[in-house]
Amino acid sequence: MSGRNGLVSTAELAAILGQADLRLFDCTTYLEPAPEGSSLPYLAVPGRHTFEAGHIPGADFLDLQGEFSDSNTTLRFMMPDIGQLEAAFGRHGVSNESPVVLYSIGTPMWATRFWWMLTSLGFENVAVLDGGLDKWKLEGRALETGPAKGYQPATFTAKPKPGFFVDKHQTLAATSEQGTVVVNALGPQFHRGLEPSRYGRPGRVPGSCNVSAATLLDPQTKAFVPLAEAEAKFKAQGITKDKRVVAYCGGGISATVDLFLLHQLGYDNLTLYDGSMGEWAKDTALPIETG
Repeated sequence: MSGRNGLVSTAELAAILGQADLRLFDCTTYLEPAPEGSSLPYLAVPGRHTFEAGHIPGADFLDLQGEFSDSNTTLRFMMPDIGQLEAAFGRHGVSNESPVVLYSIGTPMWATRFWWMLTSLGFENVAVLDGGLDKWKLEGRALETGPAKGYQPATFTAKPKPGFFVDKHQTLAATSEQGTVVVNALGPQFHRGLEPSRYGRPGRVPGSCNVSAATLLDPQTKAFVPLAEAEAKFKAQGITKDKRVVAYCGGGISATVDLFLLHQLGYDNLTLYDGSMGEWAKDTALPIETG
C-alpha cells in the first residue's frame, strides 16, 4: 500500500479499511487565538473533539503538539528527539512493517507534516489520504464516532535520514547559495508583509519566493490540485528539479504541503526550515524583507 508515491485516494482507502495491519490516523490540530498578552502566536488544540464527533472507521488519533513535538521550546511543533518519536509511534501501534495512512480535516497539512516526519525517520510505507476527511464525507462514506480504540502497541525503530530539517543559520546561508531556492508556503499578503503577523515582524526570509500551500488544494474537496498545475506554480517561481529547495511557513506545517507535492513531482533535494516564521520573525538578528 504505497499509493501513488505516498498518496492514496478515498476509494483506495475504502478498499483496504478491513486490513488488520493497516494503521490509519487522524492528525488534525486546530490553531486557536492565544490569550491577550501571550507570547505564543496561537494555542495548538488537538482535534480530538472533531475526531470523536466523526472519523474514518478504525482510525486512531495523533496529537502532534502533545506527543510528537519538542516540549522544551516555546516554538510549536518542533521536531523532537528520535527516542520520543520511536516511543510515541510505537504506543500507537506503528511497527516498521505497518502500512500507515494519514489524514486531517480542513487541510492536509497536519497529515503531510506527519508524512514528512515519518519519511525523515526512514519509514517509507506511509501515504496521505487525498482530500482527507472532507472528501471522505463529501462522498457519503461511513463514519465512526467516539474515542479512539487505538492499536496494539508495537516496536518502532527509526533509521533517520540527514537533510530533512534545517535551522535558522542554515536557512540564512541558503538565501545566498547558488542552486538553492527558499520557498514560503504562507499566503501572499503575509509573504509581502502587508498584514500584521502573529509571529512577530511582518515579512519573509529575504530572497524567498512564494507558493502558498492553499493554492495547491481544491477549496471544496481539500484534495491536491493536479500535478501538472502544481508543477506550473513551482516552475513559475524558479523552482526546478536541479535546485535544492528549503521550504518554510509559520510553524513548519503548511510548508509540508509544498514539500509533499514536490516529492510527488520527483524533486529529491528537499528540506524544511522547522522553526519557520515562528522563530525567524522574533529574532531581530535575522534580516527580514517586505514588499
